[in-house]
Amino acid sequence: MKRMSWLLSLVGLSIILSGCSSRVAVKVPTRSAKGFVATTAYHHHTIEQTELHKFVHDKLVTSEGIYTNYLASDKQQSQATGHEMLLESSGLWLTYLAQTKQNKAFRRSYQQTVATFGQGDQLSYRYDPTTKKRSNVNATLDDFRVIRALEVYAINTKSHVYAKKAATRFAKLQKHVLAKGRLVDFYDVNAHQASTTSSLAYYDLLTLRYFESVSKTQRHYYAKQLELVQAGYLGNAFPLYASSYDWQSGEYSSKNLNTSEALEVLLHLAEVGQVKQQSVDWLAEQVSAHKLYNSYTIDGNVVNQDQSSANYALAALIFATVHNRAMYQTAMKAVWASQVVNQKSPIFGSLGDAATGQTYSFNNLTALVATTY
Repeated sequence: MKRMSWLLSLVGLSIILSGCSSRVAVKVPTRSAKGFVATTAYHHHTIEQTELHKFVHDKLVTSEGIYTNYLASDKQQSQATGHEMLLESSGLWLTYLAQTKQNKAFRRSYQQTVATFGQGDQLSYRYDPTTKKRSNVNATLDDFRVIRALEVYAINTKSHVYAKKAATRFAKLQKHVLAKGRLVDFYDVNAHQASTTSSLAYYDLLTLRYFESVSKTQRHYYAKQLELVQAGYLGNAFPLYASSYDWQSGEYSSKNLNTSEALEVLLHLAEVGQVKQQSVDWLAEQVSAHKLYNSYTIDGNVVNQDQSSANYALAALIFATVHNRAMYQTAMKAVWASQVVNQKSPIFGSLGDAATGQTYSFNNLTALVATTY
């Protein structure tokens, strides 16, 4: 795969340590925050949205966080299952609450999120309510989701306090997972060690561009981050991006693509006006044919023919961002096709399988976010 050099001569932010969390000099950006708040009004499935919201609020949201699955699981696995909780879910829920201006619920949910996942300068990516244990690591994209939700809330409420909260969280996060602008997937607070992998899906470019606009040095960091993502392009024959970049080898991964992550890359590029038309056209073709599969090789061959409502919701977000109303609605039609409509089902209103009772937070919450566009 392609190799890419990185400029290492720049000086990072000075940080003063204070206990388990660090004190940092925080600069609230003054550039326009345009792009954080949804401005389209493409969604029109009001009843479906209402039923989905009610299911999530009543059946998944708890006083500690959000269940990964409606059904509990006794198995301990490498990935969160059952009633374990992910920061990913809380970040999506916060985004939905902020975009829909449910301000009181947002403030309560944010406080709950920090209490459950708080881990010094970052937020743990996973929490087990049974053992009351947090994972030792964060997931950088999940932190970005929370920061971004804070910014949306700050914009909608004209709150300088929450704008400062967002900027502070970003500044603290920079210490370990954005040192000298080099984004990595996670930092282990016990081992005091950062990952060397940099998943392209984790580059929330709109958030990075905004919070790194505060100095010439950080603006340069953003330019290099955008360049790194763009250099991961797989080519016009299969216009998606490599899954990750390795800082040690200087190479992009040749591993199979997880479609959700691949679509996150396209969404982040679209939000800063950098998505390729070839990528949008490819996505439109897959969505129109209802053939948006869950995994592909880097050559474009299908690895997993399953499909997910979250991927169609992500596609809808991309189409809304590039102002393609028709394709947004086509993608959302596919999302609602998986909604449970049997009112006697315990998962009525969710996006799931009525026969098994399986319904996952990522599918439900990504769809809810898509309804705000």
